[in-house]
Amino acid sequence: MKKLILLLSIGALFGVSGIIADNQHVDVYTVDVNNSTAEWFAAKFTGKHNGTVNISGGQIRNNHGQYSGSVEVDMNSIKNSDIKDEKMNAKLVNHLKSEDFFDAVKYPKATFVITSITPLKAIEEGATHKVEGNLTIKDKTNPISFDATIITQEGKITCVGSAVVDRSKFDVRYGSKSFFEDIGDKVIYDEFTLKFNIVATR
Repeated sequence: MKKLILLLSIGALFGVSGIIADNQHVDVYTVDVNNSTAEWFAAKFTGKHNGTVNISGGQIRNNHGQYSGSVEVDMNSIKNSDIKDEKMNAKLVNHLKSEDFFDAVKYPKATFVITSITPLKAIEEGATHKVEGNLTIKDKTNPISFDATIITQEGKITCVGSAVVDRSKFDVRYGSKSFFEDIGDKVIYDEFTLKFNIVATR
């Protein structure tokens, strides 16, 4: 009888160990910074600008369909694409990196941490999933969500979409009517759009 109990106990232990091992299997994908891209689009009362910023790192983890992870952006890599004059281009870029805007020397990284990725019931404008997470800029963290097209192939995940960010929530004050009500036609709108194509591989 004692032998039977011992054998059953050993069998149960191995069974539980097997379940734990299965649950701990997580596919980890590393963001391919050379093939991932991000573009920004911003506007003011008198015009608009656009440019790029580099994806500098990150991971996406797939735990049996439950996604988590993070993506980092190099704020010192901000570039402008629409101003052709080199001096004016550099003036805008340096201003964006300055304390007036993103203070890239003090806050060199922005980070997006994924909290959930949920399949959409119906594909909307090509999007397949709703992505939710926390965005940190200048040490200020706020939740954001957006739709994206996510494709998982063997050994690779691609995530394509766009997110609207309200800079005033991250204490980016320059030209913001949220902080300066009487700014008139010098206003720079709070919301900017970030379009991205993230590639991550195992």
